[in-house]
Amino acid sequence: MEQGLEVALTDLQSSWNNVRHHTEEISSDRLLVRRGQAFNITLYFRKRGFQPGLDNIIFVAETGDSVYLDSEPQRQEYVVNDYGFIYQGNKNWIRPCPWNYGQFEENIIDICLELLDKSLNFQIDPATDCALRGSPVYISRVVCAMINSNDDNGVLNGNWSESYLDGINPAEWTGSVAILKQWHATGCQPVRYGQCWVFAAIMCTVMRCLGIPTRVITNFDSGHDTDGNLIIDEYYDSTGRILENKKKDTVWNFHVWNECWMARKDLPPGYGGWQVLDATPQETSNGLYCCGPASVRAIKEGEVDLNYDTAFAFSMVNADCMSWLVYGGKEQKIHRDTNTVGNFISTKSIQSDERDDVTENYKYIEGSPQERLVFMRALQKLKARRSEGPHKADSQHSPPVPLNGDSPRSLHMPSLRPSDIVQVSLKFQLLDPPNMGQDIRFVLLALNMSLQFKDLKVNLSAQSLLHDGSPLPPFWQDTAFITLSPEEAKTHSCRIPYSQYSQYLSTDKLIRISALGEEKNSPEKILVDKIITLAYPGIMINVLGAAIVNQPLSIQVLFSNPLSEHVADCVLTVEGSGLFKKQQRVLIGVLKPQHRASITLETVPFKSGQRQIQANLRSNKFKDIKGYRNVYVDLRL
Repeated sequence: MEQGLEVALTDLQSSWNNVRHHTEEISSDRLLVRRGQAFNITLYFRKRGFQPGLDNIIFVAETGDSVYLDSEPQRQEYVVNDYGFIYQGNKNWIRPCPWNYGQFEENIIDICLELLDKSLNFQIDPATDCALRGSPVYISRVVCAMINSNDDNGVLNGNWSESYLDGINPAEWTGSVAILKQWHATGCQPVRYGQCWVFAAIMCTVMRCLGIPTRVITNFDSGHDTDGNLIIDEYYDSTGRILENKKKDTVWNFHVWNECWMARKDLPPGYGGWQVLDATPQETSNGLYCCGPASVRAIKEGEVDLNYDTAFAFSMVNADCMSWLVYGGKEQKIHRDTNTVGNFISTKSIQSDERDDVTENYKYIEGSPQERLVFMRALQKLKARRSEGPHKADSQHSPPVPLNGDSPRSLHMPSLRPSDIVQVSLKFQLLDPPNMGQDIRFVLLALNMSLQFKDLKVNLSAQSLLHDGSPLPPFWQDTAFITLSPEEAKTHSCRIPYSQYSQYLSTDKLIRISALGEEKNSPEKILVDKIITLAYPGIMINVLGAAIVNQPLSIQVLFSNPLSEHVADCVLTVEGSGLFKKQQRVLIGVLKPQHRASITLETVPFKSGQRQIQANLRSNKFKDIKGYRNVYVDLRL
């Protein structure tokens, strides 16, 4: 009788397989394969070899393809690329912030797996958690909750207080690797501190490392609707100053989240593909601080009752904004704006450093009949969900709801009143680029569009904002009296000296100028505002010579103090996956006013291909002067 086969040795062919599965940068001696793609192993037997026709070997591997992208350029960008840009600033001045995702760096795969094991889901029921890890919907919610630390020992503590003495100012980070390694090295203690773009960047690193296509999305003028009525209420005083909102409704200057690509078998057909996931701890979802996955297509179509958190995601890109004047203990509606929220929704282009605008993925053209129809559909579904209770929260179809009334705090859509028809317009115009350290010069343009004379009193003010829309006290005020003939236009010139605004700036470098105009003998009010982001000159990086694997390379970093005053405590950080084994920190000390300086760093590249160097300069006066340089590293001379 022929003896059965006995396996003596299994060769997983890790090096060969990993190259074909694009995981060779993680490891060459551990098998790391991707779903839905073939891989080879070799079996060696004791005593006798395999005999075709006599022996039969059955090998079962279930990998699935629920996160498969059928475009190779997209797979390269959203899974393999280990650097990118996160867009910041404001809708009138969009700035790319370079970021080192570093998903293939040493130990990152193990840290990502440790993150899963530290989740509340695993701690409560390890067997069920592990059984569900093949589901991208499940795993994305687990990771989303673990990026912030609100419910657990997640990776990052959020901080929007402007006080970061016991940690790192979020604006200083340039990559995910240092954060994840610090979290691991400290026994999984949350790293201080992060804000939305840092949460999204960390999540991008973890999801790409786990093989789920992921990109980082920035939404300019992003709504945060706390009461779920798709209306952001903003309150102003008689000077045009925005007031702290009791309801905590805000319009963030920009907000950053992720999109992950996956099938959605839990939803009706057609809602797979890109899904919104937001790790910034804003609101809870099923008791935990996470958001999503919410189908981008469901958001565009107003299907706000589809899982998960689609209504909240819809409000971030398509809520309406209601402005109120507060005086004498009363509130007067100034106007309702249907276009304010959700502009220039941005992500890095595929295999390019350009910005890709994906706004049309999220909503139809603002003000179009189709966009308003979708808004009404979303309102109807939210109204039905509220009236029918929590058990209807996951329903996919809601009956039509009669729409009437004019209460901004209801779910009904107010119609425009005759008083909303503007006869005088106000508009701000900058006279110079808003550079840090220089005075801000601008004019207020007033235009009378009627055939009557108009006497206006205009109160102007300026105040700093945090990027989440939270206002700081005003530091500049002015009053203008403008008389306009029929169809006449006039300008009022303004200047805010650097000496006046410098001490009131937040890290976000945002200044909001506003004007509240009132016409003589008329109750009507005209409100206009403009958000200015003050700009720094960037860091310049030069690569001195050819970049070759395992060969010394010199990198020159040029930077300057843009201010007309001394700055102290200057620290330069430089990093880049495949170029530096760890983040480089150079203590610069004091920089004189307007002083230019340069340093040269030596490194030895250890990975070939397209790479990026990221740099940041901080001081006691500024925190985030940034720069980057793309570098192609050859394998050999």
